[in-house]
Amino acid sequence: MSEIRLSVSQRTTADGVHVVALAGAIDHTTAGVFHEALTLPPDSAPHAVIDFHHVTFMDSSGINVLVAAHNTARAHGGSLRLAAAPRRVLDLLHIVGLDTLLPLHPTLEEALAPPSTV
Repeated sequence: MSEIRLSVSQRTTADGVHVVALAGAIDHTTAGVFHEALTLPPDSAPHAVIDFHHVTFMDSSGINVLVAAHNTARAHGGSLRLAAAPRRVLDLLHIVGLDTLLPLHPTLEEALAPPSTV
């Protein structure tokens, strides 16, 4: 039986932000798929938004991928933003302190909006 535990869709916005939408579980069996989705070609813009709206579960394997992706983005002058994370993912991000490192947005639209200059 071949069950797909994590599906990934990707697109790049007109202003060059790489959007990764996830659906399913992020754990040790799917972390490689998650990591690959966040590995951008060398000539692409290093800004990414991850849409967690349809993520049903995430463990420390997902945390490790996020930390690595954040470090890579920053090393290349980029950024990583998270959008629409369900409560159980938000709780995990809070417990490990990633909510202080990565910008969290309630919706994908807010994560893609340009930063305000108020």
